[in-house]
Amino acid sequence: MPALSQQEFNQIRKRFQAVTGISLNDSKQMLVAGRLNKRLRAYGLSSYQEYLTLLDAPNAADERQLMIDLLTTNETHFFREPSHFDFIRDEVFRQLKPQQTFKAWSAACSSGQEPYSLAMLCMDKLGAHNAWEIFASDVSSKVVEEAKQALYPLHESTELSHDYLHRFCLRGVRSQEGQFLIKPEIQRRVKFAQINLNMPLPVVGEFDVIFLRNILIYFQLPMKQKLISRVLSQLKSGGYLILGHAESLLGIADDYLLAQLTTLHPSVYQKN
Repeated sequence: MPALSQQEFNQIRKRFQAVTGISLNDSKQMLVAGRLNKRLRAYGLSSYQEYLTLLDAPNAADERQLMIDLLTTNETHFFREPSHFDFIRDEVFRQLKPQQTFKAWSAACSSGQEPYSLAMLCMDKLGAHNAWEIFASDVSSKVVEEAKQALYPLHESTELSHDYLHRFCLRGVRSQEGQFLIKPEIQRRVKFAQINLNMPLPVVGEFDVIFLRNILIYFQLPMKQKLISRVLSQLKSGGYLILGHAESLLGIADDYLLAQLTTLHPSVYQKN
């Protein structure tokens, strides 16, 4: 594998951050080298500088997106940080008005475990005949396509309760042996889109709950503030912004943003 020089690494992470807003620190140099080495092999390139030159070509938009897909961290689980789902079940659902359509956005959905977890909870507690919608997005086109398939390794089924696994999932057979599939009635309730939170947001609607979990840690402070402001514009008054357990708006949000929010728990905020 060709060596990735510090200068080449700096150029790559500068381009990556310009598009995604995500900051790669020095500890990621080996990870970047490993993930992009397959692209050097695919093109028969002998250095990362040659790959950088390729990325600059006018017709390289697909390759630039592929670079983003390869360098985006996508760690997720079903019902990760379960207290957030408990909060939605015990507090948010309890406050829903009759005939109200519950709408939630998983704003960094990775390969789909988070929005499908939300959909299972909604199907269980709100039912198939009530109005509820789950919207999910990610900057990586690759993981969005994976999420749409709703097919996961069987070992991830241990993250689901026996009840949910039985009611909402199908065990793979033949070519899908060793995997499980989210049932179609759950899949139909989840809509996916590729959205770059570093850019002005498309029209996605207003939501009762927005999950923005375990993503702020990858951004520098100015981008964190812009990202929070953009996301809050899509949250209904009285709606809930949910961050990861290790995240907080303390030291991030300015007075204008904080005036819009009430802290309910360290990672749960309600829009005033």
